[in-house]
Amino acid sequence: MPQGTIKDYDEVEGTGSLLTDDRIEVTIDRTSIDGSGIRTLRLGQRVRFAMADEDGRTVARGLRLVTFE
Repeated sequence: MPQGTIKDYDEVEGTGSLLTDDRIEVTIDRTSIDGSGIRTLRLGQRVRFAMADEDGRTVARGLRLVTFE
């Protein structure tokens, strides 16, 4: 499962992006987050996720935190 770092996340809009370890930018939104109690995402957090293609863009699915720092 790929890992990456949160690049930005707008808590109000529920959208943002992450950068994979391979330097690929991936779109995230509220539906990307695994239902494991995560309420928001912060810049620099490490995450693990699956990637999917939707409407011509790469999006994250099943996003989980790797660390809480």
